[in-house]
Amino acid sequence: MMEDREPFMPPEPNVSPGGTRTVRPFFAGLLACLALAACGAAPQPVRSVSPAVGTAEAADPRTHAVRRRVVGARIDPFLDELQARTFRYFWDLANPANGLVPDRWPDGALPNFSSIAAVGFGLTAYPIGVERGFVSRAEACDRVLATLRFFANAPQGPEPTGRTGYKGFFYHFLNSTTGARYGRDVELSTIDTALLLAGALACQSYFDGDNPGEVEIRNLADALYRAADWSFMQPRPPLICMGWYPERGLHNLDWHGYDEAMILYILALGSPTHPASPDASAWSEFTRTYVWSSWYGQEYVAFPPLFGHQFTQVWVDGRGIRDDYMHGKGIDYFENTRRAAYAQRAYAMANQFGWAGVGADIWGVTACDGPADTTLTYNGTPRRFWTYAGRGAGATFTLDDGTVAPTGAAASIPFAPEIAIPAVKAMRDRYGDDLYSTYGFLDAFNPSFTYEGHATAGRVVPGKGWFDTDYLGLDQGPIVAMIENYRSGFVWALMRKNPYIVAGLRRAGFAGGWLDGAP
Repeated sequence: MMEDREPFMPPEPNVSPGGTRTVRPFFAGLLACLALAACGAAPQPVRSVSPAVGTAEAADPRTHAVRRRVVGARIDPFLDELQARTFRYFWDLANPANGLVPDRWPDGALPNFSSIAAVGFGLTAYPIGVERGFVSRAEACDRVLATLRFFANAPQGPEPTGRTGYKGFFYHFLNSTTGARYGRDVELSTIDTALLLAGALACQSYFDGDNPGEVEIRNLADALYRAADWSFMQPRPPLICMGWYPERGLHNLDWHGYDEAMILYILALGSPTHPASPDASAWSEFTRTYVWSSWYGQEYVAFPPLFGHQFTQVWVDGRGIRDDYMHGKGIDYFENTRRAAYAQRAYAMANQFGWAGVGADIWGVTACDGPADTTLTYNGTPRRFWTYAGRGAGATFTLDDGTVAPTGAAASIPFAPEIAIPAVKAMRDRYGDDLYSTYGFLDAFNPSFTYEGHATAGRVVPGKGWFDTDYLGLDQGPIVAMIENYRSGFVWALMRKNPYIVAGLRRAGFAGGWLDGAP
């Protein structure tokens, strides 16, 4: 197991507040048996994680099949606990027969509702779990094999039902039991397929042994990545569109910067079989729409929801590598994300809307759940509130109803630990088990929403405000991975040696730093 390194601590910037196939039971059992034999795993005794005092889990006598180890004194013990609890979202809740991970839990409105992006984050989490001692390598190998075998063998085609994907892409949401498309409104998604493939490539780089199971993992990940036909998703080249529907064809919107689709273009450009473009034209067009701005004391490329700054850098080490755009600005994407975190914190400190609770240690506006789609009077002023929405705060727009998502600060830890770690600890300390429980942080909370009887999701706690009752896979994955990148740089190190990531970055015009020495 790896040891914690001295966490990366960049210098503090100047801050001035202001401005498909049905998976039959027999087949599922056969898959599990094959994985067990391939990886040489046997059932092993499990040490449960001790529940934290004062949380909902402390009163729950159930144990969880996850192991942990004690970390060195250099790392705040809370990060160890948060990472262990959050990892268990994927380990406990994924369907072990096919690896499909719930989009959210425990919401029962949409049963068996799985997100392929959450699967990608889960695939990234499993090697971390091995290195941290949460699970054994053989156990993780079994889980990864079940997942990759499912996607490799899942039926693809243009038919609207009974299919998992088409042209090497997969539907955004799948039924976690049958593996099929979850309803006729679900798109064949380019970005969610990219997040899934990024997780598969992380496993390809990690499982480097010569036993049959680890060899198969590498081959399956390779086949899945090579199967994606990025040129199919370019109705308006060189950009890549958002997806495809069997009922109406290709999406009318394209991915353009700056947002979470950086990872999509890196993977599309790196493909040796069906690349988006043979040159950097796709990346150049993606960056053409960047907005460089000054906001709350920071100059950076704007994208108001924090997740757009974070997702790509779950896998890609942005330190010291630059494309043409960032070369012209004199910074890299790591520093850009750091500035975005500082700007959001300054925005929270200014608190122009007077929201309750937010400030120097309670911040993070990003896409998340919310209490209700309604307008209510807050401090004498009509205010609009939302349920799930693409919340954000930045130079190009602000969509803020006082709802804070802990993942906003938690996934900022490697970029700005000196402000992000105090934030996640303050959230846990201030709101306790209303916000932090079995699988770490629930998705979101809103101290300003104290209107009992008005919430259509989550719950209102008298005297504290609104709290979500769901965990979201798209929160959990970045929290696990970003804590690890802060602690050891582990995921970044894995992907620095992945030839497809290296090729995609170089074709996009990145150079400098670790990339110059990559094979």
